[in-house]
Amino acid sequence: MTTGLHPGGPPQDPRPTGNPAPPRQERVGPAPLHADNRTRSSVITARAAASFDPVGRSVATARSFVRDTLQGWGFADIVDDAVVLTSELVTNAVVHAGTSADVLCLRSDEGVRIEVADRYPEREIPLQASAVNMGSPDREGGRGLQLCAALAGHWGVEYSPTHKQVWFQLDLPARPVGTRTAGPSLPAELLPLADGRVRVAVVQIDRTGAISAWNEDAEDLFGYAAEQVTGKPLTDLAAWPHTPGTSTGIAEALQLSRWEGSYGIRGASGRVIAVYASHLRVRDTEGEPSTVCLLVRDHERAVLQTPLRASATDTTTSSEGQATDPFEVFIGSPAPDDLDGLLQRTVERARDMLDGDSAFLLLATDDETELEVRASTGLPSARQRFARVPVEAGPGRYGSARMPAVHEDLTVVPGAVPLLGGTGMRSVVTVPLKVEGRLTGSLGVAAESPARYSNEEALRLQFAADRIALAVESARLGELERLRRGSLSFLVEASDLLAGTLDRDQTLALMAQMTVPTLATWCAVYTIADQASDPYLSYVLHEDEERIDGLKALLSKIAPPDPVPTPGARVWPAPAAAAHQAALRTSMRSLGLGERPPVSSGIGTTLATAAAVGGETVVLPLVARNRVIGMLTLGKPSDEHFRQEILELAEDLSRRAALALDNARLYSERTAISQSLQRSLLPPELPHVGGVEVEVIYRAAGEGNEVGGDFYDLFPIRDGAYGFAIGDVCGTGPEAAAVTGLARHALRLLAREGFGGPAVLERLNSAILDEGARSRFLTLLYGELWPQEDGSAVLKVVCAGHPLPLRLRQDGTVEAAAEPQPLLGVMEDLELYEQTVTLDPGDVLLCVTDGVTERREGTRMLGDDGLAEVLTTCTGLTAGAVAARVMRAVERFASDAPSDDMAILAMRVPGLQVD
Repeated sequence: MTTGLHPGGPPQDPRPTGNPAPPRQERVGPAPLHADNRTRSSVITARAAASFDPVGRSVATARSFVRDTLQGWGFADIVDDAVVLTSELVTNAVVHAGTSADVLCLRSDEGVRIEVADRYPEREIPLQASAVNMGSPDREGGRGLQLCAALAGHWGVEYSPTHKQVWFQLDLPARPVGTRTAGPSLPAELLPLADGRVRVAVVQIDRTGAISAWNEDAEDLFGYAAEQVTGKPLTDLAAWPHTPGTSTGIAEALQLSRWEGSYGIRGASGRVIAVYASHLRVRDTEGEPSTVCLLVRDHERAVLQTPLRASATDTTTSSEGQATDPFEVFIGSPAPDDLDGLLQRTVERARDMLDGDSAFLLLATDDETELEVRASTGLPSARQRFARVPVEAGPGRYGSARMPAVHEDLTVVPGAVPLLGGTGMRSVVTVPLKVEGRLTGSLGVAAESPARYSNEEALRLQFAADRIALAVESARLGELERLRRGSLSFLVEASDLLAGTLDRDQTLALMAQMTVPTLATWCAVYTIADQASDPYLSYVLHEDEERIDGLKALLSKIAPPDPVPTPGARVWPAPAAAAHQAALRTSMRSLGLGERPPVSSGIGTTLATAAAVGGETVVLPLVARNRVIGMLTLGKPSDEHFRQEILELAEDLSRRAALALDNARLYSERTAISQSLQRSLLPPELPHVGGVEVEVIYRAAGEGNEVGGDFYDLFPIRDGAYGFAIGDVCGTGPEAAAVTGLARHALRLLAREGFGGPAVLERLNSAILDEGARSRFLTLLYGELWPQEDGSAVLKVVCAGHPLPLRLRQDGTVEAAAEPQPLLGVMEDLELYEQTVTLDPGDVLLCVTDGVTERREGTRMLGDDGLAEVLTTCTGLTAGAVAARVMRAVERFASDAPSDDMAILAMRVPGLQVD
């Protein structure tokens, strides 16, 4: 990967120079919303570029490059969207197109543009004018263009003769504008002036920016009839900007969900009419967006303008004499941009406003059945954060959430506000946060003394809650959207990692490392071997490595969770209870109140370990192929709770992890069975042959194979006589290994029955043909060996279609030691004969399979002559050294891994000095 980072300055084109044909640009996606393939002119303030090779790991590297670049530029709000889109587009390039990918990040004042180019320009996409079917999102293959249409503000595709480039632009999130309020009653003389009749022009703008509706008041105000302006862009009529200092263009204003402001409309007479406008973005029943614009004369803006908000009882005035927004008075200016900051500021200001001892704010779940603690002050916030309480009335439930409530003394109605149990608070006032009639949260202020609050304080707090409800809900939805997009990015990377291994232990480690510390403080993985087995603690991880051993010891002392297949997370109280008891015993021993443990028990669980496990613990089942194969356990430190969004993300991860773990288990079992069966086809060990050195080297082709189509054997027949064989079954893998087993065992049986070499091979030929459709032809070199008292050795060999054995003499000459005869498994009637060879002291007999002689590098092949040339250099070497030198020569002949099985059998007669 090559990268470049250039802060500031004009962007440099990463494409080749010269005079290439101009790139053709295709606009795709659901445009006409994206009428241009680039946003309006903007200054590029920084760029970063990188190139990625066409390999699978480049996708993860590209994600890291984009994430690091955008975070370095301070664009954390759009990092997750950018990572997801880049991941899909780079995958399309390096995996599906099979070319390298060039990624270019451009920063401007408005956002970030990211371009991903590959070198496969023939992969075109349909023009927008034709019906485009993106296909199902669940189908196999890339979904980059669908994601661009869903997430990016602008996107498109550009082609050149050598490149295809997909680009997208992510705009920085805009702050919400406009909030409706009600003003106080005013005397008639203080009301704003207007003409006898106020004309409100109603203009509707379609998604392309063109006028689609024009009412009668618009005709009176500007002098155009409806048929004169329908279909024309509003920007053709607008003199923008009208108000000095206005920086937002009308085209951008029409894209906002709500907007208010001044601009000029050029009337039919040519005169510019100052108007005040209120824009509202809507969509029809078919999902088509448009903007409704209400316009009045600028001096009649009071008809449309949102009034400055101030309470009747607490109105402040700025130095310019203008009323101050009560939201800013309550929250402070500037308001926090993040949700947690806004909520914390809210509870602090609510407590100060009512002179309370504590305050708290809870947010409602989507179905409004539960409230989740999100901020508090004056309370043990760590203990309460993200805790949940039901909304409806009942013991331990928050029954006062939907309406303002005042509790003068909580000791009289214990449990009315579960959050305050055991905190010492006596009186409390709570009010709901509502948006469009829907419960979104609850705000409360409490005091340690009873009867502190009355209905008057409840009204003041409700007024404040009404002011902040919309801002809180908007911030909550923004946070939820960021979490969901971040979750998508997280799951993309997790799926990549889990799919990249079939090793069980590595899969367990990945599961834990992906959850800690992203989702939890600590994690434990239990596995279940089979339905009759108990869960076994297989892996433990804590974000603090020094606490892993203590955590493992603690979990080993408690019973594992029940393997319940019900989906979703369930609370497991056992670790917290065990941690509490361990901490209590440790504290008592430190005070001399408890029994001292025996020396053999060691140090025991420390207080730090107990605190690390003392929070909420949840268990998620690992279910694969309708069977519980384990449990994923996540934990928090003392008195902390999990957010619902985190639990939902953990559940998605557990489903992926369970399938990956089960795949690793099945692969391990299959490999173990295969290797066990294959090992049974190999000779248990080579016998010692007096007076002859014997060495064998065997390599089976294919991952996980120990035996293939090539085989060897050396076995005693009777006193002083040994049988040896080296053969090659057609093909490789388990099918060939089956014939290997038949041949090896048949040779031993027939030879020990006293049959000679030709008879042994003829009967083996019949056995192979009897296999029918499963039979495979076999080349075989079989011989019998008799060491002699004079230091020589006599061999009788039959070479049935096999590469001829080579004899190396002491003077360095190499010659064939047998003649070729028909192979086995093809013809029924064979007439074979054996040949006698005498090895003198110092001679070597080399037998190989065709995987050695047919070793290839391009069009070159080692061949019989190449093998003989290697053997001539082995004079004076032992049998082991000869076999090793031949194998080394074969491996160096080509750079690729061998594609065929190989077997080498070397026998050397050293002379009389050897027993």
